[in-house]
Amino acid sequence: MTELEILTLLKNYRSGTLSDDEKDKLEAWYLFEASNSKKRLNKDQLDSSFNYIKYKVPVKQETKVVNLRKRLYVAASVALMLASGLYYFTRTVDSRVELAKEIKEIRPGGTKGVLTLSNGKQIVLTNIVGKDTIISEGEKERVTIKMNSNGLVSYVVNPNTYTDNRGLNTFNTLSTPVGGQYNVILSDSTKVYLNAMSTLKYPTHFKGNKRVVELEGEAYFEVAKDKSKPFFVKFRNQIIEVLGTHFNVHAYNNESFTKTTLLEGSVAVSYKDKKTILRPGQQAEVSENSSSILVSNVDAASAMAWKDGRFKFDNADLKMVMKQLERWYDIQVEYKGDIPDLKFNGGTFMNKNLTEVLKVLELNNIKFEIKKNTLIVYP
Repeated sequence: MTELEILTLLKNYRSGTLSDDEKDKLEAWYLFEASNSKKRLNKDQLDSSFNYIKYKVPVKQETKVVNLRKRLYVAASVALMLASGLYYFTRTVDSRVELAKEIKEIRPGGTKGVLTLSNGKQIVLTNIVGKDTIISEGEKERVTIKMNSNGLVSYVVNPNTYTDNRGLNTFNTLSTPVGGQYNVILSDSTKVYLNAMSTLKYPTHFKGNKRVVELEGEAYFEVAKDKSKPFFVKFRNQIIEVLGTHFNVHAYNNESFTKTTLLEGSVAVSYKDKKTILRPGQQAEVSENSSSILVSNVDAASAMAWKDGRFKFDNADLKMVMKQLERWYDIQVEYKGDIPDLKFNGGTFMNKNLTEVLKVLELNNIKFEIKKNTLIVYP
């Protein structure tokens, strides 16, 4: 959203004229922008606003189950920004805040995601529990978006209403914040696991003679086989073409490289005028300053361990390890002195608190200090 759109939502919130769609947009903005920024509200300020607004926020009776305390905290933070005349764009506060509750430990991430529909409506999936049909998309409700009891989102084409395979596609976007992961089954039965700080754009129904999705961040794909309709993944300046296979794509915009790792089947990776075919156990790496595709044999399980809830390091350097911790624990990493030239092998589980993970890393003769949500690394 633009700054003007956000300011308009904040103004409507203050006047009590927000529609249900606007409330969802405001909450989604807070989840992905305000809550992921260094510009946070401190705990005392938020608690004060929370207590003030606790009995003033209208709660609509919906079929979905909502985490009320989380919604009130979002409302309180917005109210505080309005009361002080300071918005996300201009506010600088040193201390950061955990929205859900005050905690002593920095806890791991979990299942979090926002679904943006073709009409721009945003659905905070974390707030939906055990709901079968979320919504129907397209003319005559041709595609039904569902969620099972485990929180898995899936797209089901309604055969009685969907007969036209021509025309323009309608697109949805699934996004995850810092410390969030989410899974989706596309309309062709392809399953996608989305890692933290990632975005996947895809058609609600694949029309024509190919299937195309766009990725920013990291995702693991289990592509449904369809020889008549190849599957393409677009990211940065690259394209992956597959018929049916399992592979992982690591393509964060704040990193200078991308990695495509193949577990099963075969994929064709294209970059500029280069093209290479990967076999299981191979990885294609492309760097920003390179015009070539570097192919190497790797431990594919390491690249894909995150989808099974594990950190697994295969000769990873310190910065690479810290990047994973930043994305999963919503922390900032600072380095004191020279960054040691260390390589990490092994791993641990992602459901552990940060201090437990650091104890494992400290076995490599490196020290850490946690100050609020900043992790300081000492050589």
